[in-house]
Amino acid sequence: MTDVITPGAAGSGDLTAPAAPGGVSRTLLPGGLRVLTETVPGVRSVSLGIWVAVGSRDETPAQAGAAHYLEHLLFKGTRSRTAAEIAEVFDAVGGELNAFTAKEHTCFYAHVLDTDLPMAVDVLADVVTDAVLEPAHVELERNVVLEEIAIRDDDPEDLLGELFDEMLFGDHPLGRPIVGSEDSVRAMDRAVLHEFWRSRYTTPRMVVAAAGNLHHEHVVDLVAAALDRAASQVGRGAEPAPLRPADPPAPTGVRLALLPDDSEQAHLMIGVPGISRHDPRRPALAVLSTALGGGPSSRLFQQVREERGLAYSVYSSTAGYADAGSFSVYAGCGPERLGEVATVVRGVLADVAANGLTDAELVRARGSLRGGLVLGSEDTPSRMNRIGSFEIDHGHQRTIGQSLDRISAVTGEQVAALARELLEQPTATAVVGPFDDEDALPASVRG
Repeated sequence: MTDVITPGAAGSGDLTAPAAPGGVSRTLLPGGLRVLTETVPGVRSVSLGIWVAVGSRDETPAQAGAAHYLEHLLFKGTRSRTAAEIAEVFDAVGGELNAFTAKEHTCFYAHVLDTDLPMAVDVLADVVTDAVLEPAHVELERNVVLEEIAIRDDDPEDLLGELFDEMLFGDHPLGRPIVGSEDSVRAMDRAVLHEFWRSRYTTPRMVVAAAGNLHHEHVVDLVAAALDRAASQVGRGAEPAPLRPADPPAPTGVRLALLPDDSEQAHLMIGVPGISRHDPRRPALAVLSTALGGGPSSRLFQQVREERGLAYSVYSSTAGYADAGSFSVYAGCGPERLGEVATVVRGVLADVAANGLTDAELVRARGSLRGGLVLGSEDTPSRMNRIGSFEIDHGHQRTIGQSLDRISAVTGEQVAALARELLEQPTATAVVGPFDDEDALPASVRG
C-alpha cells in the first residue's frame, strides 16, 4: 500500500517550506519492508539509503562495536561482487557509496545520477543482504577498525564525548562507544559478526529512503526486485518492526570523570540527562540549546570567547534517543584557564535555569533554527536523511512546514520551564587534559 504525506503549510512566518510535488510517498512491501521517496524538483541526482533499525545499543558487551564493524565488512564483497567491483561500478559513474553507524540505527547510502538509480539500488541491496563475510576479510577489516579506534584515541574531543556518555549512562549500551573497544574488536570472530548480521538485518527492520529526480513507483519496483529474497526469508506477511521499546539507563550518580591526556589543551564537558526524541518538548530544547551555545551570538560564545577570550571553541549540544537524552556544553581551552571557563559556564547555566532566556535570545534562536532547517534541506542527501531517519525513529513523517511551525510555537515560558527542569539537576563533568588526577582539577570543575 502506498501513502502520500502532503507537504503542508509552512506556517505563519515569512519562510515558506520547500516542498516536493506530492510530498513524501510511502509503500509497505511484503516482508515488512518500507519504501519512502520524495521528488526534489530541479535536480538530476538521487540519494538513496537503506536504513536498518540496529545500532550500537543493540550489542551485548561481547558484541561491542559489531554494528560498526559490519558497516565496514559488508562492503568487502558479496556472492556476486567483489569489493573492487563494488567500488568500480560507483567510480565509473561518479557516484558516492558509504555508510554510517549510530547508537540506534545504521544507514548504507548512495548518491548517483538519476539514470544510475537502478544500479545503486541493486548494489546497496546486495551489500546489505548478500555479503559473504569471508574470514580473510574479517581479519583484514579488523585492522582497519582498530586503526579507526587509534585515530579516535588521538582526538581528545571524541574521547571526551565518549567519557561523558559513559559517565551519564554507565553500563547501559548507550554508555558504550559506537566503535567498541580495542579489546572487544580484537576478540570478535566471524561467527559473532555473522549471527549479529543475519539475526538483525532483516526487512522488517529496514527502511529504504530516496530523494531526488525519481518516480515513486519506479523506486518501489526496483527495491521489491532487489530485496525479494531477503523479504521471503522473513515471510511475506511480516509487518514492520515496532518502534524501539523503552529500556532507559538508570542514573549512575557519577558526577566527575577525568581522562589524563598529554595535550596542549584541556577539554571540558558539563551536562545533564536530557529528554528522549519522542518528548514533545524537543523543539523547546532545540531553542534552549541554540540560544545557549548554537552560534556566535549565543550566550556561551559571547561570554566565554568574545568577552573574556577564554576559549576558541565553545558550544552546546543535545542527544535524543528512544528513551533517554542528554544536554551538554563543550569548551576547549588552555589548562590554566579551565577553572575560569568552568565558572563562567556554570554561571550561564544557573542564570538561564533561574531566569530563562531574554526575548531577543528567543527570537534569534527560533530564527536560527528555522533558517538552518530550510537551508539544510536544499540537497538530496539531506532530504533522504530526513525521511529515512523520521521513519526509522518515529514510524511517521513530519513535513518541513510542520517542523517550522513547531519551532515558531515555542514560547519563552516553555523554554524557561524546561531549563529549570534540566539545568537545576546535578551536573556531570568530564575532562580530558594534562591533569594527573581529579584532585589536580580546579574546584569549579569538580563542582
